Amino acid sequence: MTKSISSKQLQESLDRGERFQLIDVRSPEEYAEGHIPCAVNMPMEQVESRLDDIHHHDPVVLVCQSGNRAEITGSLLAPHRNDLVLLEGGTSAWTAAGGPVVATTANRLPLMRQVQLVVGPLALIGALLAVVVDVRWAILPGLIGAGLTMAGATGFCGMAALLRKMPWNKPKVGSICGAADNCAN
Repeated sequence: MTKSISSKQLQESLDRGERFQLIDVRSPEEYAEGHIPCAVNMPMEQVESRLDDIHHHDPVVLVCQSGNRAEITGSLLAPHRNDLVLLEGGTSAWTAAGGPVVATTANRLPLMRQVQLVVGPLALIGALLAVVVDVRWAILPGLIGAGLTMAGATGFCGMAALLRKMPWNKPKVGSICGAADNCAN
């Protein structure tokens, strides 16, 4: 069974100089929006293929946004590691407890929410126009559905790729974790 640690306990342990390998299992976009200093980004879906990237000399603390993905990742890693620790409440709890956070991108809505805020209204407008103006407007929600299906099947979302290039989604420069004494590198 995987142990858990509260944000306060983790901060106290780090302040005492204890070493951990902090692994943030969120998406790269979520990680860039704010992560615990010195945490390594290893998205949940990559963890099993990146076992060699996990150090064997320090306990591993798994971090996500609220704790759910870290728990799932813990079950994936449990056969390979006996020193796993889950951060209770994830980055949300860490931030609420006043823990430091490193951000490498401007505070903004997560990329997938931006996609939803573009795609949802387009589909709604297309459906309304098909009912009120001309049935041919139904092509718009149809194309959106096809795009979402393709994104799910291939893992590539054209709308997300387009939005990622927008100026508000560009990373900030110079916000990189420093050489802290308790970082496991």
